[in-house]
Amino acid sequence: MTTVRSAMAVPLSEAQRLVQRGIREVCEAFDDAYWRECDREGRYPDEFVDTLAEEGWLGALVPEEYGGPGLGTPEVVVMMEEIAASGGGFAGTQAIHGGIYNVPPLVNYASEELKAELLPKLADGEVAVQSLGLTEPNAGSDSTAMETTARRSKDASGRPGNEYVVNGQKLWISRVDRTDYVVLMARTTPRDEVEKRTRGISMFLVDVADVREQGALETRRIPKTAADAVHSFELFFEDARVPARNLVGEEGEGFYQLLDGLNEERLVIAAECIGLGEAALEAGVAYAAEREVFDRPIGKNQAIQHPLAEAFAHLTAAKRVVHDAADRIHDVEREQAGVLANTAKYLAAEAAFEAADAAVQTHGGFGVAREYDVERYFREARLCRLVPIAQELALNYIGTTALDLPRSY
Repeated sequence: MTTVRSAMAVPLSEAQRLVQRGIREVCEAFDDAYWRECDREGRYPDEFVDTLAEEGWLGALVPEEYGGPGLGTPEVVVMMEEIAASGGGFAGTQAIHGGIYNVPPLVNYASEELKAELLPKLADGEVAVQSLGLTEPNAGSDSTAMETTARRSKDASGRPGNEYVVNGQKLWISRVDRTDYVVLMARTTPRDEVEKRTRGISMFLVDVADVREQGALETRRIPKTAADAVHSFELFFEDARVPARNLVGEEGEGFYQLLDGLNEERLVIAAECIGLGEAALEAGVAYAAEREVFDRPIGKNQAIQHPLAEAFAHLTAAKRVVHDAADRIHDVEREQAGVLANTAKYLAAEAAFEAADAAVQTHGGFGVAREYDVERYFREARLCRLVPIAQELALNYIGTTALDLPRSY
């Protein structure tokens, strides 16, 4: 471990240390040049993801009874931080993020038949559930405004049939080209027919190959400036038939089912931000120590040293908040868990951006050169302030929930 990360170390449990060692061994085979090439070519890191899948890491949250390791949020926080810090950055973690965090809704709400059929395959890396179909052109931060519909078919006697018919558009859906299934959110009851806007939304497990064969799914890739190795898409469903057995949980309760795991997922995003910030800070410190101007290392100048030191302080503080929250999140009520998760995500994203910005500035003109990784880290750190929610929305939650201020929206 490098000096920077050693100085930022936090106490880890034995389980966390085992995860850290295991992931570090995998990451050692994928150096900075590998990630630089994936970014430059917009190429999905198949070799990296396949290695993780073969070793069972994509099934990290699959319970032991279904063949998985049954890891929890504290362990996955370490896992994702390690991947990002290894040089994979935000793209490295986002390449597998969905495959891990689309599992909890299936574990918690899918039928026993569906779980018995699917979860062992997820644990073994045989299949992937890498995509969540939530966001739409008119439903970003306000997910309840979604317009995609799923209508239950009827048999000849007018009784509920054995499939749902899905129509609508989804936006910013990642990894559709590398998944077997999409966890799809759709309205089964129109918004104007429910008492609360959060009602009437259902969750489905959609077989991508099946709906493609039906000719009912069109996908369009969205070009991006950050993490383009992990592709994002627009999805267009037209009369896509989904078996009724693939309804996850109760019809109309999908929004609440999705909420159950969002706080833990947000914490893991925060850990990914921390790892990205660590990678950027290490690169900045190394360059400051090596680069000489006027016959002295530039790191000797306070104008270079102080921004790096500030970034270190803020990143260290954010890291401790993230790990503390991961240890506590299952022991508090949902609202307090939300405060912990949103605080961690806000602080981690800000600290990652500060570290990446300081690293770019330290490199001077080379800070925007593709041969150095800090420009990639900077682009990804900017993205961290937008996903999975914007920083302003995290502050909204903290303001209304922790500070009891009036709701602004």
